Amino acid sequence: MTEHDVAAPNRFGARPGEDTADLEYINSVGLGALANTMGITLTEFNRERAVATMPVEGNTQPYGLVNGGAYAVLGETLGSMHAGFLAPEGKVPVGVDINATHTGSATSGNITAVCTPIHAGRSMTVHEIVCTDDDGRRCSTLRITNFYKTLKA
Repeated sequence: MTEHDVAAPNRFGARPGEDTADLEYINSVGLGALANTMGITLTEFNRERAVATMPVEGNTQPYGLVNGGAYAVLGETLGSMHAGFLAPEGKVPVGVDINATHTGSATSGNITAVCTPIHAGRSMTVHEIVCTDDDGRRCSTLRITNFYKTLKA
């Protein structure tokens, strides 16, 4: 097999059949303007799960707690990115539902989010995202549903 026979990497820096994305590549191209502004950084990305961190500083509401919308952005970023990684050929994920339940409040440090697929089908995915503070305390639990839309040629 020559170098011309090897399939090009996808938008996650992975070649067909690979189960792990290229973190350095994804973090270098960015996760989108909003995620970049919020300081979201991927730390793990494979078929089983995606993990990212987000600083508390700069993502708080007036009382000094992480803004609930910041958890939603973190969850949607991970859920949509992971749905894209799992997407069938020629399909892109579009979010159709997201919900969040906030059960704790972080005031400093970082938030770590772990995203795992609950359902990964041919037409849609459902992911759960668990956000914890530096002490491992759960602060928010999110669920996102993505529909796979066919790319137009």
